[in-house]
Amino acid sequence: MKNNKWFYLILLSLIWGSSFILMKKALIGLNPIEIGAFRILIAGVILLFIGIKRLKSIEKKLWKPLAIVAFIGTFFPVFLFSYAISEIDSGIAAVLNSLTPIITMLLGAFFFNFSFTKKQVTGIVLGLFGTLILLYRSAIENPSKEYQYAFLILIAACGYGFSVNFLKRKLSTIDSLSITTATFTMLLLPAMIVLIFSGFFNNEFSAETLYTSLGYVFLLAAFGTSMAMLLFYRLVQISSPVFSTSVTYLITVVAVIWGVLDGEKISAIQFLASIGIIAGVIMAQRK
Repeated sequence: MKNNKWFYLILLSLIWGSSFILMKKALIGLNPIEIGAFRILIAGVILLFIGIKRLKSIEKKLWKPLAIVAFIGTFFPVFLFSYAISEIDSGIAAVLNSLTPIITMLLGAFFFNFSFTKKQVTGIVLGLFGTLILLYRSAIENPSKEYQYAFLILIAACGYGFSVNFLKRKLSTIDSLSITTATFTMLLLPAMIVLIFSGFFNNEFSAETLYTSLGYVFLLAAFGTSMAMLLFYRLVQISSPVFSTSVTYLITVVAVIWGVLDGEKISAIQFLASIGIIAGVIMAQRK
């Protein structure tokens, strides 16, 4: 199980780290609302097809906590990230997302009575320090960006942190496929309503950029949402909340690499900060 959690962590880092560049590319032909709605719809259909039989096995009393996880941990963050990346670089968005373990730790300590060791706290602080360096250097490289949109990512991180702690406390007895299928099934109707009122059906459907963007959203939904959420919920169940959300540190490294390949710059200081982030993850996972 110890080896499995590291496998899930690395695989999730690669998948979610690539999601930021996919959102950035999808914004060429779609607006943030359309991207968020399509992402949930596509992922929901895929998961419903895979795990529909699991829905019958879920106890009635568990649907309410599942709904809380669905909306706070998935629905609203999806739209918040789409809006944020429409105004700031995808690499910076990933950097800010790495604050999630800090938020998870604080929410877990204050509201869920989870305890953390000094080594875990030290690891989180080290990762956060590396994150701040990356953010500072990115701000210097792109001073014209609308950084007030960064607060949207922080709000989304709060949603992640709360839902992870809530899932660990209330839903640890349900398998990851059941959790993921149930949450996205509940979000299908709200996402469809949002898409209808987003203005998507007024688009020029002969535009090539529209279909290219839809292709990016499909990849984002199939891998960055459906597969990733299955892996993530499983990771939460076999590890601690802090270790689970430490994936955001490695996501930052992957996202920055994609940013460089897409024309964004990275300095030696940013590279060293990435090393510090990885070291923080290793420390944070210790019991």
